[in-house]
Amino acid sequence: MSCHPLALRTGLLAFVAETISVCSAQVRLDSEREESVKSFILLCSAAVLVPVATPAMAQDAAPSSPKVADGEIIVTATRNETLASKTPIALTAMSGDDLLKSGVTDPTNLAEDVPNLSIDRGNGLQITIRGITSSDGTEKGDPSAAFMLDGIYIARPQAQEVSFFDVNRVEVLRGPQGTLFGRNTTAGLINVISNHPTDRLEGSLDASYGSYNATNITGVLNVPVNDAIAVRGAVNYDRRDNYYKAGEALTSDIDPYKNNVAGRLSASFDMGPAQLLIVGDYSKIKGKTLGSVPVSNLYSDYSDAGVNPTYDPIGDNSAVRTSNIPYSDNLNRDNESWGVMADFSYDFGPLQLNYLGSHREFDRREELFTGRDDASAAYRSNANAQFKQDSHELRFSTTGSGPLSLQFGGYYFKESGFMKYYIYGLLSPDEGTPGYVFGFPQRDVQSESYAAFSQATYAIIPELRLTAGVRYSHDKKSRLGATVICGSVACDGEGDSQTVNDASRSFSKVTWRAGLDYDLDDRTLLYATVSTGYKAGGFNDGCEEGTGSGCTLTADALYYNPETLTSYEAGVKTRLLDNMLRLNLTAFHYDFKGIQLSQLSEICGGPCQVTTNAGQAKVDGVELETTLTPASNTKVNFSASWLNARYTDFKPNPDVSWAGYKLDRSPDWTLTGGITQGFDLDNGGKIELGVTTRFVDHYTIAALGTLNQFEQPSYTKTDLQVTYNAPNDVYYVQGFVRNLEDSLIVTGAGSSTYGTVVLADPRTYGVRAGVRF
Repeated sequence: MSCHPLALRTGLLAFVAETISVCSAQVRLDSEREESVKSFILLCSAAVLVPVATPAMAQDAAPSSPKVADGEIIVTATRNETLASKTPIALTAMSGDDLLKSGVTDPTNLAEDVPNLSIDRGNGLQITIRGITSSDGTEKGDPSAAFMLDGIYIARPQAQEVSFFDVNRVEVLRGPQGTLFGRNTTAGLINVISNHPTDRLEGSLDASYGSYNATNITGVLNVPVNDAIAVRGAVNYDRRDNYYKAGEALTSDIDPYKNNVAGRLSASFDMGPAQLLIVGDYSKIKGKTLGSVPVSNLYSDYSDAGVNPTYDPIGDNSAVRTSNIPYSDNLNRDNESWGVMADFSYDFGPLQLNYLGSHREFDRREELFTGRDDASAAYRSNANAQFKQDSHELRFSTTGSGPLSLQFGGYYFKESGFMKYYIYGLLSPDEGTPGYVFGFPQRDVQSESYAAFSQATYAIIPELRLTAGVRYSHDKKSRLGATVICGSVACDGEGDSQTVNDASRSFSKVTWRAGLDYDLDDRTLLYATVSTGYKAGGFNDGCEEGTGSGCTLTADALYYNPETLTSYEAGVKTRLLDNMLRLNLTAFHYDFKGIQLSQLSEICGGPCQVTTNAGQAKVDGVELETTLTPASNTKVNFSASWLNARYTDFKPNPDVSWAGYKLDRSPDWTLTGGITQGFDLDNGGKIELGVTTRFVDHYTIAALGTLNQFEQPSYTKTDLQVTYNAPNDVYYVQGFVRNLEDSLIVTGAGSSTYGTVVLADPRTYGVRAGVRF
């Protein structure tokens, strides 16, 4: 039985129109409740996807791709659409198709394809670009690398590990982006850009299953309602068991680690000179929270001050990944993240207006344990938080063909929320008496930022262009809260003590960018830039003396200042051998000042995060990216990066100098090589074999509390995949292996009383299949 395509399309349009009408009415009737927005996104996305199972749609075209002729990819790194090879910025862009083929399903896998990038799990995602990072994932901290979804800044690191579903492309910009993107981008930024509605009826269904019961399913449907309106719905299910194992002493359930459901619904409106895109997304983030093992599983001599720990795994990889800390309570994660954004543009002729605005919320509910470094004990803890963020950007840009192009505008961001974090049984009035509570009820946390910016490019001659930009940023942070030590779980007042955590601070900074780029010919671009970046300062737990009862901290102890970075960079992007070889080469030097370093300290009576400005550093590096296509079915990739990131002025205490020590997660050498070979079949299909190997030199992770550095030895990591693509790419089937060597890769470590080690993904394998409609 089959349906005529025209009849099918007509029925679908009527179904979708009715669905949108019903869902819109639900929002109007229940506009005062946040649940209506969540229901709108998930239920309407699922409703739009109901017709995916209809086989008659298989004859329609495949989804659109950001790739254009000649193997190029379009990016928006300059806030306008440009070819990646003609954009004078150090960037790596990956299309959604390339991500799918490589098995990159979440941000932590991006580092396999991007020079000098590390994305690690900890208290949320920790992004490191060219040795620049931030380890403060608390409610008062900010990342050094911005993470964006469709151009919207996502403030909380715990909300950043999103599944890559229905993604158009991911752009990774290396280096400070202090003019056009601005907010806290001393390291760079990652922008995940979803597929937007198109004027074609199309859809897809992708599913994978692998080791650790990893299951990932994505369904997509795009429907043009008429010549001016199109809608797109996508739903994703992402689940897997824990990469760590529970020993006999750890009797708590630790599986599944992830059990997430997410949906996205978008609509585009073409109104002639006006264009509007509206996107709503919702994620339910569930699972178990065990994400580390005791330090003693991998290192010895880690508690001796000033002595670097010895890398000394306790046994095979299975033993190293086993947590035997005695613990039997729940380890549940039950988080929610949702948002609505609008991207509006209007073409006035010589000038175009763009507005990008959003409202997002993140609810965090997690039960965790605080374990000791020697696996002797664990203490129950929980985190309960809610954050709301609003952002608005208004930008104007010239559209003429003259020698001058100009952008200018303003940006506003506000985040507000609360955070309650309690540890139970950690402290006790008498030795061996449980039930003592140590916690941080931060009842009001505020962060507000506004900026004005402008950037202009002038063509001195058609081949030579000068770019100059400037941005003024003002940031204000405040918090009302406390650090409490309670005599009972109820914290009812008897035997309790409380230290006020009230603070407020404002910061302002002008950042700028200047650059030249030159077309040596139609295939080669040369560029050089000088740019600056700024990340706002903040405050630690406590309050300043003289501001209230019990406030004893000096301003120097309570507050920390902004960190700033000046970047000098030069590069070349070229195509050689009749476009068979693409080559990007970049060299850079950083002057990095006021570095914000965070460490776990017991200065507040228990484990708390303390951030200080840690002197200065310099970073030098060279990055090479090449792609060779000697034949239509053969593609060879190679990248190499050399990095020298070191402190030049840093004393973790008055008697110890770390001048010359390496910055965290900054290996001297990283080499990546890969080849994809295709074989055409007689039936019109194709088999593709792919292998990628990555060598990473040894690197260090600082433990400031004991004045030492953990070392991760050099390692290799190899990924394999074999893919069958059916004729006309109607469907595909793929088998894959990641981290073939099962290398142990340390991404986080600490040597305080409560220090643990975080490891990257072990060897995983599985199958993936998909169909295009």
